[in-house]
Amino acid sequence: MDISLELAQQAVHAAHQKALDLGLKMNIAVVDAGANLTAFIRMDDAWLGSIDIAIRKAKTARYFNMPTGDLGQASQPGGSLYNIEHSNGGLITFPGGIPILDANGRVIGAIGVSGSTVENDHAVAEAGMHAVEKQ
Repeated sequence: MDISLELAQQAVHAAHQKALDLGLKMNIAVVDAGANLTAFIRMDDAWLGSIDIAIRKAKTARYFNMPTGDLGQASQPGGSLYNIEHSNGGLITFPGGIPILDANGRVIGAIGVSGSTVENDHAVAEAGMHAVEKQ
């Protein structure tokens, strides 16, 4: 099952509100279970280079069904997934991408956020994920 457009928009809206609360300018992307872009916003004056990063974070989180920061831990030199970021046309392996689960615990999509520090990116993505998780 895929995330619906309505839920994807709710996630983007919640993430957008969190970014506003933090005084940040972000790019926010939601992909469905097939890693297809479903909803996206670019806040006024958000970095252009972060558009692709936000989308890739969402896709990476969906491809591996884990937060991108967790994948990044395993992809460090000497790690079991070292150099994985070069697969799948390029992955993002730092925080800001999180899978979205339905009420049965199945991954229905993912959210990716870029435009600030990785800590802020992750916090904004979490706000979007929490707004729709398990619905």
